Amino acid sequence: MTTILTCTLKNLPSTSKWALRFPVRLLSCSSQLRAAPAGQTKSKKTLAKPNVRNIVVVDGVRTPFLQSGTSGLLHQTSVPKEVVDYIIFGTVIQEVKTSNVAREAALGAGFSDKTPAHTVTMACISANQAMTTGVGLIASGQCDVIVAGGVELMSDVPIRHSRKMRKMMLDLNKAKTLGQRLSLISKFRLNFLSPELPAVAEFSTSETMGHSADRLAAAFAVSRLEQDEYALRSHSLAKKAQDEGLLSDVIPFKVPGKDTVTKDNGIRPSSLEQMAKLKPAFIKPYGTVTAANSSFLTDGASAMLIMAEEKALAMGYKPKAYLRDFVYVSQDPKDQLLLGPTYATPKVLEKAGLTMNDIDAYEFHEAFSGQILANFKAMDSDWFAQNYMGRKTKVGTPPLEKFNNWGGSLSLGHPFGATGCRLVMAAANRLRKEGGQYGLVAACAAGGQGHAMIVEAYSK
Repeated sequence: MTTILTCTLKNLPSTSKWALRFPVRLLSCSSQLRAAPAGQTKSKKTLAKPNVRNIVVVDGVRTPFLQSGTSGLLHQTSVPKEVVDYIIFGTVIQEVKTSNVAREAALGAGFSDKTPAHTVTMACISANQAMTTGVGLIASGQCDVIVAGGVELMSDVPIRHSRKMRKMMLDLNKAKTLGQRLSLISKFRLNFLSPELPAVAEFSTSETMGHSADRLAAAFAVSRLEQDEYALRSHSLAKKAQDEGLLSDVIPFKVPGKDTVTKDNGIRPSSLEQMAKLKPAFIKPYGTVTAANSSFLTDGASAMLIMAEEKALAMGYKPKAYLRDFVYVSQDPKDQLLLGPTYATPKVLEKAGLTMNDIDAYEFHEAFSGQILANFKAMDSDWFAQNYMGRKTKVGTPPLEKFNNWGGSLSLGHPFGATGCRLVMAAANRLRKEGGQYGLVAACAAGGQGHAMIVEAYSK
């Protein structure tokens, strides 16, 4: 992560009543693979507000997202370190020795010890929280230049001793006599050595996210074939984008002791026949969530340079996008754990005065194929909107020709703390490439939380 900061500044499941409301409808892979055609930026109203500072993304970079076990953090852009007012990073599985990883990385990257830095954690939307915290600091006039991002190293997560072993070691440290130490050691048992491994499970429900995704898919009648088709779409579009050089935010990184990594290494288009051979990963033997239609454990880091518009222009930068309205939502962490986009999308559209038809590029976090498709069905249901969201009508489903056209977390990977910046940069870069004006970023997160943000193309 020190490297990416330096370079950023350097150059089955239970049956549900929902199932009766959401019939199975298979996706058509051929139609999904069509990307939105490039065109001229549409002439729509801008979302600039009177007497409110415009906040822009100057640029953003990320490491190649790597399957856990191959490591990586990376480089690029150019601004004097002394102009950066504040650094904010998100992370999820924290190392105790570097609990404020943003500060340690900033110092390691050569920033002044006078530049404040703090770390945020909000599960899969930690980087989103880092960005929007920076937006708040700029909007309030406290800062002009923010570096925001996130990092996750899933191939080297902290593993704890058991509670009994931890207690014994702490008590031994407090013991003052040999007799006290021998008494404590006599209570040692071999099972004390059993480690506590991190688990992607809800503290409030003790359920893993994959198990919850499987139940959600069943509740919304999302079939195994639908999920595999969507996963194949994600990998195929990611491979196409990678081959065409569209993933321009990825910069090379020399992994210590290994070769330089230049691209995401989890993109692996397969076939529906091969995917169908995999067994359920969570609910056995009848579940529909498998390794092929789930995002994988990933190492990676991301960083964005965010500025007040007037500051960016004064320094000679051509920003990539405006960061506009955003919302955070939360709901039941048991049965609606992964429905954050469904709840957040209509709220952010209303806040911005937009509709689904105004959006040119959608970038949603893909935790699981079933999660994406369940959100689609919820968003397209008047019944769900009225009974669960207190809304009169549905918001509608994002058109697939505008949705995650360069792949998503299923194929590119999902370093928990870093994905938010990737989503925003994908939306910004797609708007520039495709000639659109508005992008909508959305993501679910552990705890039943979610986030959505409007990104507007910079056209000046």
